[in-house]
Amino acid sequence: MIAGCAPVKVGRMDSAAEVDLSGYWNDTDSRLVAEEAISDCLGRSWLPDFSASAGKKPRVIVGTVKNMSSEHIATDTFVKDMERELINSGKVTFVAGGAEREEIRQERAEQQKFSGDAKAFFKEKSADFMLQGGINSILDSAGKTTLRYYQIELELIDMESNEKVWIGQKKIKKLVKRSKFGL
Repeated sequence: MIAGCAPVKVGRMDSAAEVDLSGYWNDTDSRLVAEEAISDCLGRSWLPDFSASAGKKPRVIVGTVKNMSSEHIATDTFVKDMERELINSGKVTFVAGGAEREEIRQERAEQQKFSGDAKAFFKEKSADFMLQGGINSILDSAGKTTLRYYQIELELIDMESNEKVWIGQKKIKKLVKRSKFGL
């Protein structure tokens, strides 16, 4: 049988459905880790401590999440999942960072030249905390069985003092068994 002649069937499914075809890091892992990590982060003492002393919600920015695994992981998707959880919690305010911030600054500069109601410079809000982290993986296999282990480390750091106010960790372990026929 020639594989190129076989018909391809494509079906739509709920984007929240948990599907794991290969055992590699996927959208479900990204979403679940983001939900659990941010829930844990926002449930810790740094949040009420800061709000009580500063009299406001903390402003948070997500920094770099490094992919230190042996596979390609779209960390941008994971970062967006965490940003969504932070913003939608209503417990923190969120500031744009990196490329987003630069694009906004460029637009603000253009407004100064061409708009009658341009937004003012030097009105940006600074982040109080930055969330950073990394994704590591360990691969172990014997025969047609593979174990994929992921460890996600996240840290929330006070931007003024450099103190780490929260450290979170999530572990995922996946056992992948291939059929003896290689299918």
